[in-house]
Amino acid sequence: MLIRRYFNGGLPRLVIFDLDGTLVDSVPDLALAIDLMLEALDLPLAGQERVRCWVGNGAQMLVQRALKAMSSNEAIAFDRAFELFLHHYRDNLSCKSALYLGVNRALERCAELDIPMAVVTNKPIAFTHPLLSHLQIDGFFRDVLGGDSLSKKKPDPMPLLVLMDKYGLAPTEVLMVGDSVNDVRAARNAGCPVIAVPYGYNHGEDIKLSEPDDVVERLDLLF
Repeated sequence: MLIRRYFNGGLPRLVIFDLDGTLVDSVPDLALAIDLMLEALDLPLAGQERVRCWVGNGAQMLVQRALKAMSSNEAIAFDRAFELFLHHYRDNLSCKSALYLGVNRALERCAELDIPMAVVTNKPIAFTHPLLSHLQIDGFFRDVLGGDSLSKKKPDPMPLLVLMDKYGLAPTEVLMVGDSVNDVRAARNAGCPVIAVPYGYNHGEDIKLSEPDDVVERLDLLF
């Protein structure tokens, strides 16, 4: 079992999962919301491939990247654009978003091994709970922290450290699983091992360049 390699042959006492790009392919719905926002602002549409490279630092950064890429008009108000995005994403949160191959089995296996699980994402928490519920995986997680749940978000280690403190765990007892440099940096800053998947959203860069402890093609291969 691959996961035992990082815990002296044992198991972690907590596994923290990223959400977008790790558990869920959410780009189709994010791209739709971005394009509806751009359309309302009389700007060219971005499409899924561009949006895929913009995801990872939270909703505000996603909108900022979209405006910067699709408009040279600095007079466009970010607040208006962000309001439009939130409106359209709220209405299209889980139309086409789907779990990646192997995710359900990985979560089931983790539960069978009695390993507590949490989600730490940079997605606003108002969207995180409904998405987990719609995909019917919300019951797996003891804790869910969004990008606005605390004063800092990934790559800052604060969300990971808060969970470690809550359960009285040392960093060496916790595993971070993600898809981007933000996840790797958060884990490194928190002092815990990190395993990444190669299929997610890492701004167009190979996740191996971020130097996680390991890369697995599917999450069920961890267990």
